[in-house]
Amino acid sequence: MKNIIFLAPPAAGKGTLSEMLQEKYGYGHISTGDLLREEVKKGSLLGKEAESLMKAGKFVPDELILKLIKNRIVKPDCNNGYILDGFPRTIVQAEKYDELLKELNKDLGVVIYIEIDKEMAMRRACSRITCPKCGRIYNKYSNEMKPKKEGICDDCGEKLIQRADDSEETFNKRFDEYIEKTMPLYDYYKKKGVLKTIKAYESKYDTFDEAIKVIEE
Repeated sequence: MKNIIFLAPPAAGKGTLSEMLQEKYGYGHISTGDLLREEVKKGSLLGKEAESLMKAGKFVPDELILKLIKNRIVKPDCNNGYILDGFPRTIVQAEKYDELLKELNKDLGVVIYIEIDKEMAMRRACSRITCPKCGRIYNKYSNEMKPKKEGICDDCGEKLIQRADDSEETFNKRFDEYIEKTMPLYDYYKKKGVLKTIKAYESKYDTFDEAIKVIEE
């Protein structure tokens, strides 16, 4: 299967779509945030370096992130394809990732941009509720996405919460900032001929069907 990089504004449904693709195709899922947290928890050299930087309020350098990704994409669950989540965020990161793929003789795959109307994204975000224990995301106004029992996680029974940054004002800033910062990456991958755009529909299954067409074409 094709490796996937998602470019998606807040509330476009990237997380849900990733889970559905994992279930259907067995993709490895690589979240740079999760990788950092795992290394910190393990107390590895990379984890200790990242933790000291984060505690000092500094950004984790690209070189460290690339090392984590390099270690992760050679694992068996990535042999038949993986989804890269949260990386790259800049042109410099994209170029360094290209170099890493060349070194490992791996294919870039496809970059999927999930297009969503800002009003629809805000409506989703402001009605989104999350499990603080397992991280599963629900939507209290969507029949497809709401929990079986109101306010309770289906998977671990934890009480669901609403993120503090899921307010209209905060969301507007996040959305506009994402679009501004992501457009250079959008253009970068478009020029490489690997960018595909799909639409975020009200139904996650319609979005899923579009993603399948891109992956299997």
